[in-house]
Amino acid sequence: MFAFKKRRRLVLLGVGGTLFLALFTLWQSTIKKNRQIPVGPFHIVGNLYYVGTTNVTSFLLTGPDGHVLIDGAYPETGPMIVESIAKLGYNITDVEVLLNSHAHPDHAGGLAFLQEASGAELWISKGDAELIERGGRGDRSFGPLRYLQFFGFGTFPAARVDHRFEDGDTIRVGSIELTAHVTAGHTPGCTSWSFPIQDVDRELLAVSICSLTLSPFMSLVEPETYPGIRTDFERSFTTLRSLPVDIFLASHTSWFSMQRKLNARDNAENPAEPFVDPNGYINFIDRAEDQFIKELKKQQEDR
Repeated sequence: MFAFKKRRRLVLLGVGGTLFLALFTLWQSTIKKNRQIPVGPFHIVGNLYYVGTTNVTSFLLTGPDGHVLIDGAYPETGPMIVESIAKLGYNITDVEVLLNSHAHPDHAGGLAFLQEASGAELWISKGDAELIERGGRGDRSFGPLRYLQFFGFGTFPAARVDHRFEDGDTIRVGSIELTAHVTAGHTPGCTSWSFPIQDVDRELLAVSICSLTLSPFMSLVEPETYPGIRTDFERSFTTLRSLPVDIFLASHTSWFSMQRKLNARDNAENPAEPFVDPNGYINFIDRAEDQFIKELKKQQEDR
């Protein structure tokens, strides 16, 4: 009788495990299909172009001495980014530097492919470099879901990190100049990028925000998801508010209302004008900070 019950448990576990893997595979396939929706690449202003998808951004900065590409999106998005760059009349092999906002699959997944396709050097913040080189494995922001990384959940092709930078460092390719602002919290090395853009006779400062969101399993109280995460978030709000922003960009299109701004260009005298949005930038930070404060209070009360 004992042996029968044991065999029955093993059979049930096997069936349950098989069903879980089947559902997980189907879910992964659906996710991949839905996120492979390209946006026709377009010129934003000056030497700044959009080459990402409907939701996850990728930006191209062009120059006579080589180009800079910010973010690689999902693993399967890499070829789409290459195609978008080509549609604009540029070549992926002229990209000299690859940059990243943070080490999550939807922003770092395509870096390895793009690195190989371009031959570019990959610059990553010290806080996120090891995660990039591990393909996202060991990311504590996934909480208990990190154990699903054994099945590929939350991982991406590991990329070779050529240079590790710190907060405030400047990266240059010819006349292109970007400043790294480590706005940690979402990941330990989450990086927002600022760079000047020339629009005819005026210079504009563009800022692409990394992320200010809390993943569902992030802990801001002891034990923290990683030591200092609460302080990092608080410092990031202050850092971003201190920047004199003209052009508001971010790692997700909805955060800076990209589609609305694209539609507004149809009636704009200067097609760059809808992207000049300092108020939208501050409002986004305010909303993120309000959400952070509410979540911190909730976690403190539940402790």
